[in-house]
Amino acid sequence: MTTKRWILVAAVLGSGIVFLDSTVVNVALPRIGRDLPRSFLGVLEGQSYVYNAYLLTLSSLLILAGALSDFYGRRRMFLYGLVGFGATSVLCGLAPTMELLVLFRILQGAAGALLVPGSLALLTANFSGEEQGRAFGTWAGASGATTILGPVIGGLLVDTISWRAAFFINVPLVVVAVWATLKHIPESRDEQATPHFDWLGAAVVALAVGGLAFGAIYGQQRAWRDPIGYIALAVGVVATIALPILMMRSAHPLIPLHLFRSRNFSVTNISTLLIYGALYVTFYYLTLFQQGTLGYTAAAAGAGAIPGSLLLIFFSRRFGSLAARYGPRWFMALGPAIMALGVLWYSRVPATSAPWRLQPADPSTYLPTLSYLIDFLPGSMVFGAGLTMMVAPLTTALMTSVPVRNSGVGSAINNAISRVGPQLAGALIFVFLTANFYSALASKLPGVDVSSTSFRNQVSPLNTPPDPHLVAVVRDASTSSFHLAVLVGAVLLLVGALVNAIGIRNADSLERQQPVAESDPVPQAGA
Repeated sequence: MTTKRWILVAAVLGSGIVFLDSTVVNVALPRIGRDLPRSFLGVLEGQSYVYNAYLLTLSSLLILAGALSDFYGRRRMFLYGLVGFGATSVLCGLAPTMELLVLFRILQGAAGALLVPGSLALLTANFSGEEQGRAFGTWAGASGATTILGPVIGGLLVDTISWRAAFFINVPLVVVAVWATLKHIPESRDEQATPHFDWLGAAVVALAVGGLAFGAIYGQQRAWRDPIGYIALAVGVVATIALPILMMRSAHPLIPLHLFRSRNFSVTNISTLLIYGALYVTFYYLTLFQQGTLGYTAAAAGAGAIPGSLLLIFFSRRFGSLAARYGPRWFMALGPAIMALGVLWYSRVPATSAPWRLQPADPSTYLPTLSYLIDFLPGSMVFGAGLTMMVAPLTTALMTSVPVRNSGVGSAINNAISRVGPQLAGALIFVFLTANFYSALASKLPGVDVSSTSFRNQVSPLNTPPDPHLVAVVRDASTSSFHLAVLVGAVLLLVGALVNAIGIRNADSLERQQPVAESDPVPQAGA
């Protein structure tokens, strides 16, 4: 195997274990809640912290990690991330209590933050031209594969061995990635960086991203009835407003503002916010609708997304190559538009759609129902085709729009937007759709106080109540809210497609090969 292939293997494994861990562990949460003793955390609260502590730390530290990679060396920081992720995975697998597991998950998220932007920075520094586009496509396809396989692998490990195996599975992958990194990856860094790292900027970035992410997640979990969510959002907003002011005043800014002079970089980040916001809203409510309203099992809901996602695995590399050859603009415009068509298909799903209950103990349940084949499969396939067309070109447009010396922080900015933006969009739309759900109930249940706490504890968009007199009404209201959610998702996708069609320039990929104009400040990647 050639050196470049080993570089690709290391990058794919490094980012893959980060994506894999979020989906694998999610399946293991019920068993973790039953098995681990707790001192002060409740069962559901502990499960939530095990999942969200990892994601919050990961999101909060992405930009800092990207800047550190450019400043101290991408190979070095990538190795630190791999070793740290492997060590914390072992600690998570050995955790004796829920509280310690949450602590180890926080540390694991911090290590993971070094791997996601670091993997793309390594590909940018070591590949070029059409070869780079294929590498980005492979990276995107592997990310899709881990997302698909995560629940399957997690379920098998939990059912056949233990939930602890869901963490130990990372260790052999880390060992291979560490060997490939030490053996085949050359060191690269921002050679124009000054000796001073912007630690104040790093703190403000962590407050901005962490405050927004925590506020959105916590507020949505508490149905916006707890002031802590609002306080966290306020801290995040203030830090976000202060950040560009601080960067302009700093002699050595953590985030080089000259990056945003690149049209493709700015447009790609705007479309990322819109498109990934649509993904979060659509599939969050799709899962709730299938399981809470139609009666799908968790396994069936997950398996239903596999056919469309397989397109991403098998064809993403091809579209990455085409984007490098012909430019990413029209792929980034047509992809989200096709995704919107797939999402709109779900708006025709009726409240009476028959559930597909996948039961591993009963082989006959592996055959999907006619309702699934008509109501969900066509939308999944069309959506998957658009996603495959869009993901690798978007990555290509992003990474070719920044100088190689800033590839770590450039990748990290986009990754942070793709994680925090959808959470914020989902939180806002959750409030809107919940109001729509209870408004629909109020119109069909005259004389019932649908705003009372006791009623809402029994009836919510997340589940159909056991009361047979309410079942039909709640199913209709849930279906109406789901249709509204997918319409919102389709609109976001179409706006993203329009932004890309108008804003992306195929020629912008040439700009990174040209020297910075003398009138521009010397780029400082995290220095």
